[in-house]
Amino acid sequence: MHDHRGSVAALAPLRWDRRELAGAVADLGVLVPIAVALIVSNGLSATAVLVPAGLLYVVSGLVYRLPIPVQPLKAFGAIAIAQGLGVAEISAGAILMGVTFLLLGATGLIDAAARVFPVPVIRGIQLSVGLLFLKLAWGLVADPPASFHDHAQPAWWLIGGALLAGAAAFIWRRRGVTLLLIVAAVVVMVWQFDGALAWGPSAITTPSLTTEAFLTAAVVLVLPQLPLTFANSCLATADVARTYFGEAAARVRPGRLAMSLGAANVVVGAVAGMPLCHGAGGLTAHRSFGARSGGAPIALGAALVVLGLVFGAVMPTALAGFPLVVLAGLLAVAGLLHVTLLRDLRGPFPWALALGIGVVGVWVNLAVALVGGLVVWWAVAVWRRRRR
Repeated sequence: MHDHRGSVAALAPLRWDRRELAGAVADLGVLVPIAVALIVSNGLSATAVLVPAGLLYVVSGLVYRLPIPVQPLKAFGAIAIAQGLGVAEISAGAILMGVTFLLLGATGLIDAAARVFPVPVIRGIQLSVGLLFLKLAWGLVADPPASFHDHAQPAWWLIGGALLAGAAAFIWRRRGVTLLLIVAAVVVMVWQFDGALAWGPSAITTPSLTTEAFLTAAVVLVLPQLPLTFANSCLATADVARTYFGEAAARVRPGRLAMSLGAANVVVGAVAGMPLCHGAGGLTAHRSFGARSGGAPIALGAALVVLGLVFGAVMPTALAGFPLVVLAGLLAVAGLLHVTLLRDLRGPFPWALALGIGVVGVWVNLAVALVGGLVVWWAVAVWRRRRR
């Protein structure tokens, strides 16, 4: 009976109103900076980056019927950008991530782990993600990426603009102001475009995958990313979906999320695109700004596919003009709202554990925070049993 109700809820009608569309664009603060850097700095094809991301968004909207986000693999992308890795290593890493999560989802291992994962540990992971959003937002305006035109603007201008954009997005988030901000940002981006106008997709090439590329990707890219994807993209995203949508989130299970992101990354690796995942913070962003159904991801996904196929050739030049103040403002609001997920914790120990995991995850490493949090949780549980 439970499964039946979940299936009915999952097939609820899609929404296409103004609030749904405003929520659709709320998570671009994560997608755009990493996508631009991978296109401009690492040489990925804009079409290969945008089209698979758009298709996964559309599939997520149709399968889950909720605003399940699609994001770049953040640790993966950051390392690839920082180390200047090429198309072969990025593609090999995407394939390894895809195969790994397809196996974890198909065998039921992730669903089994989700049933025994302590809530304070999941909340700590979610806190870490919220704080990482705030940290990334600050970095966008305090130390702007060189790939954006705005990197030449004074810091006070960017910080002040981001604060204004964030305040407007927070105060009027239920009135669709996010959509207005994105439309204004696109107008600015078009106005700043100074390249030659060309129609059509950018070239897509099949990556040259070697044993060396797979070994490099496994050690440098996949190992640091695995704990984050396991904890945030699968466990935390499913938990946040249940928190926000109740029975309507019956389809959003960790194993199913692992399967969808796993399949997407196998495709991404084959076309040398941007490695992808889901994300609890993105779900908070979409929902907080108005999205309530699968209409939001379908709308954004369709837009990304059109951009990739029709304007892919000019995207590397055009995206560099996207205003950082809008990206940073939306990202900061999403981070703040994601932190509020901790409000259901009760008692000093759950709060202390979640706060500890959140801080360690941001300033040290999410894998260390995750393992350390589990060790502390089970150690305290054993100690309490022995005292009885």
